[in-house]
Amino acid sequence: MMKSGLIGRSIQASRSPWIHEEEARAQGLALRYTLFDFDALALPDSALGDQLARLRDEGYHGFNVTYPFKQAVMPLLDDLAESARVVGAVNTVAVRDGRLTGHNTDMIGFRESLRAGLPHARLDHVLQVGAGGAGAAVANALLSLGVRHLRIADVDVHRAGELADRLRHHFPDAVVEVVASDRSGPEAVDGVVNATPIGMTSKPGTSIDTAGLRGEQWVADIVYFPRETQLLREARAVGCAVLDGTGMVIRQAAEAFEIITGHHADVTRMTAAFDQS
Repeated sequence: MMKSGLIGRSIQASRSPWIHEEEARAQGLALRYTLFDFDALALPDSALGDQLARLRDEGYHGFNVTYPFKQAVMPLLDDLAESARVVGAVNTVAVRDGRLTGHNTDMIGFRESLRAGLPHARLDHVLQVGAGGAGAAVANALLSLGVRHLRIADVDVHRAGELADRLRHHFPDAVVEVVASDRSGPEAVDGVVNATPIGMTSKPGTSIDTAGLRGEQWVADIVYFPRETQLLREARAVGCAVLDGTGMVIRQAAEAFEIITGHHADVTRMTAAFDQS
């Protein structure tokens, strides 16, 4: 029996256990996927290191990491794959011979979701809200797709600035600008990405003032529960093309499944499992 799981907060509604275990069953693999919700377990953030040691010692093959630990987990690992080093965040950890190696599958997850879901989206000038672990992956994905001017807004301007510095190093031909959250209006951009938890069932609301949206723009949200967030609903109402977070979560899960189990995942099958969950 292979063992995997998910570490984070407010994850009781996560569909990760179902889609990972269903894919394993389809391949004839025995896999148990467990949620380690720090809220449900009443654990402080400082318990993260102990939780990692527990999973290692209990024989887990690997696990996923989500909000708010995608960056906090990095110094607690034995090694980082190139994907994690470039992005500056970890969402998947492989355990091999007692060593923990961090990977990032969020970047490819968002990139492939955007390419498939909004294939004709203009990418000259994009506003991204959120500079945390998921935001780092999304920003790298956007710039890798050819975004020429990326504006990053975050309540933590220092964090946004650090992300912008890393991005400028990897994408020297792009303009990466940091803006204060209270000045992150969407009026002058081609598209908007919400890379924050705002919009989740447990964190309702929108990360921008949607009154400034125009019908020729596109809007993407990394939140997938609910599938249609308030942001997407209000964007759709004014005629914007929209992209929900399901494509990202499924594609990153397929990459993570392969890293953890060593078996290639079928994205179409995982999408069907997600829709059934």
